Formats: sequence, C-alpha cells, structure tokens
Amino acid sequence: GTVLGYLAAGILIGPFALRLVSDSDLIHQIADFGIVMMLFIIGLEMHPSELWRLRHQVLGLGLTQMAGTAVVLALVIILIGFSWQAALIIGLALAMSSTAIAMQSVAQRNLTRNDTGRASLAVLLVQDVAVIPILAAIPVLVLMTGSPVEALAEGAVEAAEGVVGARGWILALYIIAGFALAILGSRFVIRPLMHFVAVTHAREAFTALALLLVVGAALVTSYLGLSPALGAFLGGVLLSDSEYRHELESNLAPFKDLLLGLFFISVGMSIDFSVLIETPLLVLALVVALIGVKMLVLFVLATFFRMHLAERLLLAILLSQSGEFAFVVLQFADTANAISGYESALLTVVVALSMATTPLLLLAYDRLWAPRLHSRHEPGPQPDNIDVQHKVIVLGYGRFGQIVTRLLRAQGFDMTLIDDDPAQIELMKRFGVKVFYGDGSRLDMLRAAGADDARMIVIAVAGGERILSIAELIRRHFPDVIVAARAIDRSHAHDLMALGVTVLERETFRSALSLGEKALTA
Repeated sequence: GTVLGYLAAGILIGPFALRLVSDSDLIHQIADFGIVMMLFIIGLEMHPSELWRLRHQVLGLGLTQMAGTAVVLALVIILIGFSWQAALIIGLALAMSSTAIAMQSVAQRNLTRNDTGRASLAVLLVQDVAVIPILAAIPVLVLMTGSPVEALAEGAVEAAEGVVGARGWILALYIIAGFALAILGSRFVIRPLMHFVAVTHAREAFTALALLLVVGAALVTSYLGLSPALGAFLGGVLLSDSEYRHELESNLAPFKDLLLGLFFISVGMSIDFSVLIETPLLVLALVVALIGVKMLVLFVLATFFRMHLAERLLLAILLSQSGEFAFVVLQFADTANAISGYESALLTVVVALSMATTPLLLLAYDRLWAPRLHSRHEPGPQPDNIDVQHKVIVLGYGRFGQIVTRLLRAQGFDMTLIDDDPAQIELMKRFGVKVFYGDGSRLDMLRAAGADDARMIVIAVAGGERILSIAELIRRHFPDVIVAARAIDRSHAHDLMALGVTVLERETFRSALSLGEKALTA
C-alpha cells in the first residue's frame, strides 16, 4: 500500500500533473542512496556463513535469470523491429528487477530468512554486479556489425585477451586487495572506532558514524568499478557479527525509510504521460510482455530449485518488474546512440509502470492465488516439536541480567542480550558472551532487536524511572509480548503492576529473606 501511495504522490506533484517539482532526476539521484542504505541494513542481518550458503542460488538462479530473461526479451524486441544490438541492450536493462520494491516487500512480509527471500536476494545481488559490465558493453555493442554470432565471438576473444593481459590481472588484484582491506578495516579500525563513539554516549555521533560507514562502503566499491549498492551490502555483512549491529540498524532505519519514499515518488514523477497518451496500446502490450516474460523465466528456474508452487509464484511476482538501474542503462544507451530519445522515453514509461504493477500483483496473490495454492499443498511428515527456540530479549546485562540469563539459557531459550555500557560488553566478549550495544528505552532499537517477534522481554536495567518508561513503551507498542521486569522496591513493583507487568521481582526481597533465614539458623 505504501509503494502505491508514494507512486501516486509522485505522479501528482510531478511535471505532468500539478508541476510542483520539475527536476525529478535530481530527486532520483538522492533517493538512490535509500537503496544503498537498505542493502547495508540487509547485510547487517546476514552473517557471512549464511551468504556462503547462498552461493548455489547466486550462481544457479541469479546468473541464469539474468541471462535467460535478457535473451528472451531481446528476441521479443527484435520481432518488434529493433536491431539485435539495441534489442540486447534493452533486454539486459529490462532483465534487472527493482531492489527497492522487491526487498521492501520481502521485509514487510518477514520473508528475509526463508527460501523466497533468499532467492530474491541472490538474484538481485547478481543484477547489482552486472550493472557496470552492461554499461561498459553498450559502446562496444553500438560499434559491432554483422550477425550476432560473429560479433559476439569476436567480442569473446577480445574479452579473453583482456583478462589474460596485464590490465585484467591488475584489475583483479585491485578488487582482491580492496576486499582484503575492507575485512581488516572492519575488524581492526571500524569496531574500535564504534567502541570509542559508544563510550561517549553521544547518539548523534553514532548516527554520523553509521552514515559514514554506508557512504564509505559505497564509495570503495564505486572506485573499484562495482555497484555502490553491492558495496553497502558487503559492508553490512562484514559488520553483521558486531555487537553494535542493532544500534547501527536502528540509527539508519529512519534515513532508509525517508529515502526509499523519495525513490518511489521519483519513479512516479518520471512517468511521461505524453508518451502514454500517444501510444497507450503499445505501452500496455510492452508492460504485459515484460512482466509475463520475467515471471515465466523466474517460475521455471525456481522449479529446478524445488520451491513450493506458492513460493515460486511469489518469487516471480516480487521480481516481475524492471528495476531502477534500467533508467541508468536506458539513459546511457540514449547518450551512446544505441536507441533514440523517443524509444528511451517509451521504455522509461514501461519500466515505471511495471514497478507500479508489483503492489497490485502482490495484492492479487494474497487475496486470490495464495489461499488456493496453500490449500492444495499436502503437508509432508512434520518434524518432532522440539521447543527450544523461544526468542527472548534481555535489556541490561549487569549482575541482575546475568543471573536471569543463565536460568533461561539452561532451558534452551534463544536470547538477544542488549546493554548500553561498552566496557561491560567488552568484558563479556572475553568470556565468549555476545552482548549487543544499544539503548533499550528506544522504540527503534527494540524493533531492530526483533521485539515484534519476541516471546518475552526481560527488563534488567538499573534505575526505577528508566524501568518504568521501558515497560510502558513495550506495553504500548508490543502488547502481546510478555514483560519480565526488575523492581526496585514495593512501591516500584506496584507501579509496574499498574502498567500491566505481572512477571516481576523486587531485587533485594529474596536476598533479604535468605539472609534473615541464615541469621535465624546461625
């Protein structure tokens, strides 16, 4: 719903309606940073070992989707009357999907860690890597003559000579050295720097550092000739096992949401309604052909990965649109005289409208197709119910929090530990205990830690007023979560019960009883 709203707002304020904003290209360039930031946050949530497990989907699903979709679209475009060079460029441009729309939809549906979410990410990663080679190939394709087979064979020979040559080896060494420096820098420079900033307890400084990390990761890969979005993703992956992961995510989330909203508005502004009014049937046919081809290719490829029918259809819908990089490729192709200005404008409208159809297709999937497909699915043998994965968030890992945590861990609870004392976090790291840095009284921090899906939140921080404010925040925004709180005294316990907290313990009551018992028996 939000994507359609942003698109409608862009159409309304754009140059073809109220004309409140005319420079949509500038807004689009600024908004592209939202995609970079979103991939950085996705990287924070993905451990390197999990990324390694995606290698088969990246190589199998990602590469074949890109190549297969581009070839099929190019053949369709040749039938319309384009040269094979222009058709191949257009096919490659339209084969890419929208990272913003697909991953936003995946995040809203909590699909990041299931097969559909991982497959979407694998395909989008390949597409991000492919942008720079596609742009580099456009001038070469424009100069090619003869049949496609002869031209591509000649180009393959030249490419092989370039790889074997000194320039190819130097480029490969630059990329390897860049990644090696990034790994060392994240371990020995970035993490100590985050610790130093955390000690100051200056939230704005940590926010500035988070933005600097995203920009730095994007600039490094841009310098190496790769996609900035890919650099941001890899930067997030390198910091995914850091104790400051949740704090980074909560600080960047507002910027990401704002810039992604701007991106969708800029897409709505880019729709040229003069082209749409002149040739409505042609635009409609191209949009239907584009979505149909992409869904068909993705659906067939997902079958080979043994995905359930409903997941195959959902994956095909999520990646059915053309992506934001298509605007860049088409504009570059226009500049290189690979296609005309009118053809570029026509295809830009097709790309924008294909983006607008994805929320509608997802709505149709939820209302019409998913219930029927899931009802047909015959569930296989169910695994034994091993009840050991209960998500618990513990706020505060001092002496009180440590005792509570030991009991919960002994019973198989899966816990996320959060504390706002960097010295305590470093001390616990020496004993092999992973504690994340963060302020439990912030709503964005709780969401980043997974409070929406948690079964229980334990409030073990110090300070009576702070405990009450956290408890009130949790009860208001996460009413289904069990709250277990540390009470300072009897009055404080009554205040917690007034907020609806029923699982609580006065911090000195039982120890005083125990000491009294020992005194009586001494």
